[in-house]
Amino acid sequence: MNVLTNKSSQRLHIDSQQAFDDGGVLSKHIRAYRPRLVQKQMAAAVSTAIIEKTNLVIEAGTGVGKTFAYLIPALLSGKQIIVSTGSKNLQEQLFFKDLPALLEMLDLSPKVALLKGRSNYLCQDLLDKQLEGCDSLDPKVLDDLLRINQWAGQTRDGDFGGLTSVSENADALTLIASSREKCSGKQCPHHDVCFTRKARVRAMDAKVIVVNHHLFFADRVLKDTGFADLLPDSDVVIFDEAHLLPDIAVTYFGQQISTRSLNELLNHVLEIYRLELRDSPQLQTLTTLCISQLQDWHNQVFDSGESDWRVLMGNRDLSGHSWSLLQELESLLSLLANHQGRSQALDDVQEKLNVLTNKLTVFFQCENAQAAYSVDFGHRYCILRISPINVARECRNLFDSQTAWVFTSATLQINQDLSLFTKGLGIDKSQQIILDSPFDYRAHALLCVPRHLSKVSNHEAAVSDLVDVAVKAINAAKGRTFILFTSHRMMNAVAVRLQSHIHYPLLLQGQGSKQNLMKKFRQLGNAVLLGTGAFWEGVDVRGRLLSCVIIDKLPFVSPNDTLYKARAESVSRDGRDPFTSISLPQAVISLNQGVGRLIRDERDRGVLILCDNRIVNREYGQAFLNSLPPMSRTRDMDKVVDFLQQIK
Repeated sequence: MNVLTNKSSQRLHIDSQQAFDDGGVLSKHIRAYRPRLVQKQMAAAVSTAIIEKTNLVIEAGTGVGKTFAYLIPALLSGKQIIVSTGSKNLQEQLFFKDLPALLEMLDLSPKVALLKGRSNYLCQDLLDKQLEGCDSLDPKVLDDLLRINQWAGQTRDGDFGGLTSVSENADALTLIASSREKCSGKQCPHHDVCFTRKARVRAMDAKVIVVNHHLFFADRVLKDTGFADLLPDSDVVIFDEAHLLPDIAVTYFGQQISTRSLNELLNHVLEIYRLELRDSPQLQTLTTLCISQLQDWHNQVFDSGESDWRVLMGNRDLSGHSWSLLQELESLLSLLANHQGRSQALDDVQEKLNVLTNKLTVFFQCENAQAAYSVDFGHRYCILRISPINVARECRNLFDSQTAWVFTSATLQINQDLSLFTKGLGIDKSQQIILDSPFDYRAHALLCVPRHLSKVSNHEAAVSDLVDVAVKAINAAKGRTFILFTSHRMMNAVAVRLQSHIHYPLLLQGQGSKQNLMKKFRQLGNAVLLGTGAFWEGVDVRGRLLSCVIIDKLPFVSPNDTLYKARAESVSRDGRDPFTSISLPQAVISLNQGVGRLIRDERDRGVLILCDNRIVNREYGQAFLNSLPPMSRTRDMDKVVDFLQQIK
């Protein structure tokens, strides 16, 4: 049986606790280590969850040291472990830094594997095909492909994370990244050396596997990896950055169709026609017609600017065009069926196109009253989403009782209550713990909501107010500031004004990758960074490099968001208020994520400025204040300036 004996249970508790004591393994290997009671408390709770195979939900404030608090008991248990993260950055930090360090300290040597989504790996077959048809490629793309080809002969794992000679945003990467739609499986000439397949084999053979939430749900919910089940059954699953799980669960218990994938499949049919089946011109004619219909349909959807599919289907022209597109796709599928057996590649495309067409039919029919149907717009293509408004029941079946499930994050509670998170994921029975940060926020951090702010709904006045506040704070902080926004429109408007008001380097989201912008911010030492959602979490700047965080307004979800509207209607039918049940709790957690960028170390000092006076003059503002760290508070910008000028 896969159960710890009483003796080994006691040993796990004792060894886990001793690791954090003075004279324990951490103090022996980490310079200036000091025991933290909250870290030991978290480790004890994780040990109990592993021993008893129970659910543990634990909010661990910044500075608790949650990574070591869950890794040490998990590693000492000797169990099969999956650690799932919400970001690629944390995933790589765990695998390349934290796990190797701890395994050396603990003198353990289990097999460890890092597994990412397949789009993070090079497909050798796609690379070969792109180089074969290089005459038609853009020179920049070809140059990048040649660099990738050189790297391909040196890399052991094919993970683009180790590719430094090409930009992470390079167009070439999308052409040669592994994908299920383009995978030919065992028919591929590179099957034996396939990087994606080898990564899966390493994971199945490992004792400790580091994944991300998207991959975990793709494996457990969709079984849609192209290699059957991707992850082994495990004794312990630990979700770090667990606050992201509810939204990710919606994605995987729902359905999504990428029109880019549909377009690529249709173009693949044309390629097969040109290479193998030139005696069947009807293939070219009908496929070209489908591509044309899809393009016309795209144009209509993009021109509408509407993301709610139920609203879009009220447009008679668009509705008619949608069904015409579907009819042409079904005609093409009938034609492909007539050619079955003539081409392995065509048979493969037929199977994939049939799946996509069926999904498209379900989306167009729009029949599930308990789901939101939405369109997410990309540059040239879009994602069609069916999002269930409640995933608790599905998650309840996912989190089985044979596994110890640990959910942790720095932001899970609303008003000191974790039930919103547990109810959303259907976690009916769990130990719930809130561990406050050990940092001295009252002495080291100041929260300011400036007086005389205009209403945030008045865009022009709000921009002027924010710029005035930001200029004072930035000059006092000598740069060293994040300005976090809830919209790109506000960010861009403030950026234009700030350029002529400050003399410090200005870094704007979109000027480069998140990683490159953060690298520049650290190197410059006096920069001001403007960003939206991507910079509200997963960013760690310690010390005097970051002294001030400014947030434009409370991060409420847009009332026009398709999923929010569907959830709001459902909540209203139950006699509850959508604002207090959905909008407010989500905004509290989002604000906490942004606030968490400020104080990352016990020696850090800084100021948080919120340019939204609703937090102090609306009754619901208390919910935000009760959930924030216990910072000192002021409404006086002069005090902010004094505080910032004292940070050396």
